[in-house]
Amino acid sequence: MKKYLIILSLCLASVFAFNFSQDYFEISKNLDVFNTLYRELNIAYVDETKPGQLMKTGIEAMLASLDPYTNYYTENDIEDYRYMTTGEYGGIGALIQDVNKKITVTEPYDGFAAFNAGLRAGDEIVEVNGINVVGKRTEDITSLLKGQAGTPIKLKIIRLGETVPVEVNMKREEIKVKSVPYFSMLTNDIGYIKLTSFTDNCSGEVKDALLKLKEQNCKSLVLDLRGNPGGLLHEAVNIVNLFVDKNNEVVSTRGKVKDWNKQYFSLYAPVDTQMPLAVLVDNNSASASEIVSGALQDLDRAVIIGQRSYGKGLVQQTRDLTYNTKLKVTVAKYYIPSGRCIQALDYTHKDEEGRVEKVPDSLITAFKTKNGRIIYDGAGILPDFKTEPVKYSNILATLLNKNHIFTYVNQYLLTHPQFKTTAASVSLTESDYNEFINFLKDKDYNYKTQSDYALEELKDDASNEKYYESIKSEYEALVTKMAANKKDDLIRFKPEIKQFIEEELASRFEFQKGRIETALRYDKDVLEAKKMLGDKTRMTAILTTIEKPTKPFNPNKRF
Repeated sequence: MKKYLIILSLCLASVFAFNFSQDYFEISKNLDVFNTLYRELNIAYVDETKPGQLMKTGIEAMLASLDPYTNYYTENDIEDYRYMTTGEYGGIGALIQDVNKKITVTEPYDGFAAFNAGLRAGDEIVEVNGINVVGKRTEDITSLLKGQAGTPIKLKIIRLGETVPVEVNMKREEIKVKSVPYFSMLTNDIGYIKLTSFTDNCSGEVKDALLKLKEQNCKSLVLDLRGNPGGLLHEAVNIVNLFVDKNNEVVSTRGKVKDWNKQYFSLYAPVDTQMPLAVLVDNNSASASEIVSGALQDLDRAVIIGQRSYGKGLVQQTRDLTYNTKLKVTVAKYYIPSGRCIQALDYTHKDEEGRVEKVPDSLITAFKTKNGRIIYDGAGILPDFKTEPVKYSNILATLLNKNHIFTYVNQYLLTHPQFKTTAASVSLTESDYNEFINFLKDKDYNYKTQSDYALEELKDDASNEKYYESIKSEYEALVTKMAANKKDDLIRFKPEIKQFIEEELASRFEFQKGRIETALRYDKDVLEAKKMLGDKTRMTAILTTIEKPTKPFNPNKRF
């Protein structure tokens, strides 16, 4: 018997050795091919090849063939990578943008260097440390503004409404962008917390906000994860832990390497396990946002409200490379407490054009929550209560992209120097809105709708098929009518345009807090969450009703 075991062991060892040998040979061979190709290209190509950029392009194309989340960071990218994981960077603490071909401060961060030095929205930056930046693009001066905390920086700015530059001296600071930019009481007993990213200690920010809300008689909570792209896995676990008892499994990961087969449990005493909880998600809630919302759904701890989440169930690890570069590589998939993986796209299978398909219906599997409710894998987190996504008009998008609302508010504040407001009281009057319409009279805000594109395509097709001359008069009449209708769009879409003007006004006095608080007044998802939390019978019914499994509606293909 021992003889046969020895023979079997030798056979298995030979197979593994053969596979390893084959892999090693393929790697060695292709590295040699790449090396000789690169050498010959560098020698023979007609123009200079810029070796660093050429190599970066090759690396990025190689990684892009795997999935969108496996990325290469050069030494120059490290500061951006650090900001992505920590929310911190060295700089002046302000948002800047190219407005009418001028580098303009659009929002200083309350309490940081730019704000303390007196910079305000609408100020134009014309010089940085003696370097003229007039005519430059925003991306051209970002590196000039960023730098090590404590280092001096000298700006020349033209303040809003003035023409003569003034010199402003300050020191760069370690800017920490809050993951929780806003929290408040929505009603006498319903609290609200907005979480925008999962960076270092964001769970601490959520905990602090929750404790402060409880001091204000918060009896139930809305946790807003809409638009949150995710981040650090352990922070997601810690946030779930705020609402569930110790020793609950929150998420597990499984990868090719056994070291990545891990389970993550709630390890600490929770803050509140009984408080009714509504979590808001949308199509841009991804990764760690889906761990939090999915785990709370699986544990029947929260009602999920909104639209189906993005569907990113892949885990990345960062590995250090030579010359201070880094590789962020997908190492595992994560699974939430019910056992489901919410990854929506299978990157191991692409069609001939390189497109990735969603998980097919046949592979979508039903799972059960802690109370036995049916939920599904393979397509993000499906809300318990679905709402329609907000679709803004083409004219609003154009007004924002061309900075007309921003510029109008600048002018408004110059002509109304005594105007002051808060998010709670800001309200645009009919007279103000008519003033805005007059402001636009000499401004370009042309835009094309889907109907415009369809009409253009109809004309091209009709011309190619020799039908256009016979329908020309009807076609031109339709185009004229469409143009007339678009002229009324400032009135037709007045409510949403008015909302964004009010948000911009509030931001001038209360910054990001004012912008968010004003938006909440118009937020239909938040309204539904308030209704849900105010109806305990309805909440209980959602969290305990058991239905027979049926295949859910699948999201559109994402490419």
